[in-house]
Amino acid sequence: ESEPENKLDGETASDSESKSEFGGVVPAPAVDDTPEVLNRALSNLSSRWKNWWVRGILTLAMIAFFFIIIYLGPMVLMMIVMCVQIKCFHEIITIGYNVYHSYELPWFRTLSWYFLLCVNYFFYGETVTDYFFTLVQREEPLRILSKYHRFISFALYLTGFCMFVLSLVKKHYRLQFYMFGWTHVTLLIVVTQSHLIIHNLFEGMIWFIVPISCVICNDIMAYMFGFFFGRTPLIKLSPKKTWEGFIGGFFATVVFGLLLSYVMSGYRCFICPVEFNNDTNSFTVDCEPSELFQLQEYNIPLVIQSVIGWKTVRMYPFQIHSIALSTFASLIGPFGGFFASGFKRAFKIKDFANTIPGHGGIMDRFDCQYLMATFVNVYIASFIRGPNPSRLIQQFLTLRPDQQLHIFNTLKAHLIDKGMLASSEDA
Repeated sequence: ESEPENKLDGETASDSESKSEFGGVVPAPAVDDTPEVLNRALSNLSSRWKNWWVRGILTLAMIAFFFIIIYLGPMVLMMIVMCVQIKCFHEIITIGYNVYHSYELPWFRTLSWYFLLCVNYFFYGETVTDYFFTLVQREEPLRILSKYHRFISFALYLTGFCMFVLSLVKKHYRLQFYMFGWTHVTLLIVVTQSHLIIHNLFEGMIWFIVPISCVICNDIMAYMFGFFFGRTPLIKLSPKKTWEGFIGGFFATVVFGLLLSYVMSGYRCFICPVEFNNDTNSFTVDCEPSELFQLQEYNIPLVIQSVIGWKTVRMYPFQIHSIALSTFASLIGPFGGFFASGFKRAFKIKDFANTIPGHGGIMDRFDCQYLMATFVNVYIASFIRGPNPSRLIQQFLTLRPDQQLHIFNTLKAHLIDKGMLASSEDA
């Protein structure tokens, strides 16, 4: 009762001071962005059911679009990831720009996009060097850029850093450093994670599709269970989230992950690593399936045997890994959404943008995906990935003849010591 009534829940005096320095955060007016066709078709429904149908129809449309881009192949998927990254960056930076613009310091937006360009140049340059090694070594301009890639990247970033220092204006130093930090945190959240998504894609499309599909499934099923059965609030940051939706989404996502993994593990186009073919200058996804994607027989625990009557079950080892992926997507992934909800509440906005009617902006749909991308990348590096013979051979062929001969003799001596190769004296 003693606190001023015009303060938000949890707002302190320091928050108010920061708000005044930023010129105040004005809530965006509510705008009905539902297509007119849907408005007319659903005009007789209550707002609750109207929102349900709008979200449902547009969710199906987005799922159909997802299937189309998967069909178009890995190159299109990488381009879509790049476009999503740029749009998410634009939505977050625009929120800061709307505050910052009132001080007539225009370099903020320019520098933000410049830093985005620098960071993308660094990450995509690293990717090209790793996965297109032979092509890079074959083309002289690419070879030079690859050799000095990190120095060029640092020089580009240093240029932006100096531009920022030169743009500092008296009386607004603290605000400008707020915005400098804003840009870099956005780059960390958006660009770094999208780079990891592309790395996951190169490990095999199944490592791209299954995690993303699990997050989508959890989002849908949590909404469905919460809509029909939700009674108990889950977290204050998202008042509409319920324990019923959270738990229901978890079990539904685990089952969905097992089924999707079983179906996809039988197709080489999904399980094979995406590699660049230097002869055809195109991507290939053909290989001999690893043990991860070969059916194995597993013994069922005695407790479960008494219930279902089965002693063994045949399944792909990847399905076991899918349980870890779906569990993370349903239990930890939503915290990416809670983080985004806290961010939006801090700036009194409902959504990051109104790009997708009923869903908000692109960032509103991908807030959980970025956290998932990091987990998948760490999971692959920790439990799945081993040495890549084809990449080692590519690097070996780019060495000088004397270096190749030295490695050959060293490898030959090693194999002879192991008894895997007969020595010339034995022959």
